[in-house]
Amino acid sequence: MRQSQQLIPTLKENPADADVASHRLMLRAGIIRQVASGLYSWLPLGLRVIRKLENIIREELTTSGAQEVLMPVVQPAELWQETGRWSKMGPEMLRMKDRHDRDFCLGPTHEEVITDLFRRDIHSYRQLPCNFYQIQTKFRDEIRPRFGVMRAREFTMKDGYSFHADQACFDATYQEMYDCYERILRRMALDFRAVEADTGSIGGANSHEFHVLADSGEDLIAYATGGDYAANLEKAAAAPPAGRPEAAEALEKVATPNQTSIADVAAYLNIPETRCLKTLIVQGAPEAEAQDERRTHEDSRPRLVAMVLRGDHELNEIKAQKLPGVANPLRFADDDEIQAVTGCVPGSIGPLGLKIPTYVDRDAAAVADFVCGANEEGVHYRGANWVRDQPLAETDVVDLRNVIPGDAAPDGGGELQFLRGIEVGHIFQLGTVYSEPMQAKVLDQNGRSVTPIMGCYGMGVTRLVAAIIEQNHDEVGIIWPEPVAPYLVHVVALNYGKSDAVRKAADRLYDVLRERNLEVLLDDRDERPGVKFADADLIGIPHRITIGDRGLKEGRLEYLIRGAAEAETLPLDEIVSRLAG
Repeated sequence: MRQSQQLIPTLKENPADADVASHRLMLRAGIIRQVASGLYSWLPLGLRVIRKLENIIREELTTSGAQEVLMPVVQPAELWQETGRWSKMGPEMLRMKDRHDRDFCLGPTHEEVITDLFRRDIHSYRQLPCNFYQIQTKFRDEIRPRFGVMRAREFTMKDGYSFHADQACFDATYQEMYDCYERILRRMALDFRAVEADTGSIGGANSHEFHVLADSGEDLIAYATGGDYAANLEKAAAAPPAGRPEAAEALEKVATPNQTSIADVAAYLNIPETRCLKTLIVQGAPEAEAQDERRTHEDSRPRLVAMVLRGDHELNEIKAQKLPGVANPLRFADDDEIQAVTGCVPGSIGPLGLKIPTYVDRDAAAVADFVCGANEEGVHYRGANWVRDQPLAETDVVDLRNVIPGDAAPDGGGELQFLRGIEVGHIFQLGTVYSEPMQAKVLDQNGRSVTPIMGCYGMGVTRLVAAIIEQNHDEVGIIWPEPVAPYLVHVVALNYGKSDAVRKAADRLYDVLRERNLEVLLDDRDERPGVKFADADLIGIPHRITIGDRGLKEGRLEYLIRGAAEAETLPLDEIVSRLAG
């Protein structure tokens, strides 16, 4: 392609509203243009990259045995109502009505649609397993779109769904999809890590995320320094503590006037924060409120649940909201609710004698002789101990906290450390979360009707473009890996419009490279050399050949691999053979 004939509207300055490198560079390199908040048009260079990614994804999925389908963006409410997600999904699902006043949505995902397709056309175990995928537009009405296409409202996604007669069959396909995703990301020349993850709004049992490693990543990944364990921070767990020391101090109340935070109390009493326990109060689940046998018709106080952690640890809200009796999504109680139920203001709340359901983090349960609120304003307990001073049922002790660097890895593989990553893929073990409520059935080999087990496999195509750039750029522009680059070779012709020698040499080289099936972009524009070089650095095509009058006289051309420190001067034939080889 000749650059004079392609829309590549580069920008010299960084856009003011672009916060991350990929967003800045995609705008400056003429890859995308914003239409509205979270909505982008993809220009020719960007679309070429998307097609490269799609081709890699399709090739690997075909190898794995998956079948490509295409489902509608607009989905009827009836399907979502069957699974209960029509009411459960928040405002990120854009709902609408057609001219007949029927409810529809712009699909954020396609579990319901694929399950409906399955139940209509697949009826026998002989048709299983089956694995379908599509590459298609999704819409999620993000409350705050940001980071360009990494957190956009409309995006292109590969989503896949598999159906199985038994767990063994599903396990084999899940592993194949795990391996397939690794092959895809390796072919894109990405540094990535697969991690255990929370299933979120998709539901199901276990899941794995695939993260492209980058300092700008939104997600924090915990990994074992000496083992294979890796998990998203939402899911990550440390090894449980070995045990709890014996009590050595007597329980006493101490005045702590105006000391309401863990840091304040620890400093006031001259003890480490690890010896303090903090008690957080959250809302209980509405259904738990109705079933609580301890409540009477006179008691209209809100149902609350206590969460007890070690003073230096932070609550993991994803873990907490999955506990029985806890509101999901997690909601912290306000000061008035806490005082109405406990009789005490926040800052002096503690687990001893607290008359509400209480969960205790494993590490908090392993602390002896601790300091905690005494449920009296301005008063704390010192020398408190579990069992002796407060009963502690085994079912009350759970993993509640975020892990921190230096924690022991749960698999025994050294310590946990952190990396930042951009989530580009997520695979789920759905079980029968969708097939059962939608009554998708097949007949097994004995003629019995059984509910198939499902899997779900997503990969963000447009997000991958941004992730690749985040991992492959420098201060002047993008550095595309060869497998995903919009073009392989950038021929920069200096004084193309004024020099017959340059024009003839550039056109000849352009034809030779195309004859050898090498994707080439010829910069034949009437621009100054400085502009051409700056645009070439910004666009980031892997191989650059510069043609100028001086080099032609010497019979040599300048050859530069994008990102290399220095260019080489080589004969034309050597450059072509190197590229074609």
